[in-house]
Amino acid sequence: MEYKERTYRQDHRQDDLIHFQLAVGETDLDIGVRKDRFSTELVAWVEETIRDCRRPLEDYIQRDPGFLSALTPYPVLPDAPLLVQIMAEAGCLAGVGPMAAVAGAVSEWVGKLIAKRSRDVIVENGGDIFLRTSRIRRVGIFAGDSPLSNRVAIEIRPDETPLGICTSSGKVGHSLSFGQADAVVILSRSVALADAVATACGNLVQTTDDLEHTLEFASGIKGVRGAVVIKDDRLAVWGSVKLLPINA
Repeated sequence: MEYKERTYRQDHRQDDLIHFQLAVGETDLDIGVRKDRFSTELVAWVEETIRDCRRPLEDYIQRDPGFLSALTPYPVLPDAPLLVQIMAEAGCLAGVGPMAAVAGAVSEWVGKLIAKRSRDVIVENGGDIFLRTSRIRRVGIFAGDSPLSNRVAIEIRPDETPLGICTSSGKVGHSLSFGQADAVVILSRSVALADAVATACGNLVQTTDDLEHTLEFASGIKGVRGAVVIKDDRLAVWGSVKLLPINA
């Protein structure tokens, strides 16, 4: 597939890591690893890892095409592969279809394998991030045309990782959303769950009046550690989230 630069990726890239991009089918990853762990061999191995991750999912969709199009929780076949089960469970908890968790699930699957070779790793997939770190890091929030876009960052401590940091928007990106949020960011140890809940929360936001209800919804889902919702010039936050200003 043709690679298209995603400008928001600058918001999570780290100076002490080497970042590289890999695109396999619909999966488009930006990956950061420790400089001493980077090599052309690692890149080739990660690309094959992505293919190995995608293959069971693609095969399953051929057997059960309803899985691909479902917009509500979807029961999977008893012999469904693990990645499919993870996506289905995340969708069920969030009240959305399993494909709402696909980017986060792939990020986590690939990230955990890379983490066996690099103590610090970031895998970003369409705004959905798997992060493991040995130092404090800051992840900027891109919120499209909102005046708050690129104005705040989430601080992540090593003891909070591995962690999923997933973003949904009704105005930015190609992912399906029925809402009008500029950005919804969800934190969870499960990247698949963070992805699914970000989608569900994004669907709830039509106006700034919906921010409080959206946070209440996110806070009621077991496994969600924190949430940030941005709509126009309003920002709402709940849970274990430390926000810091980004100097203009």
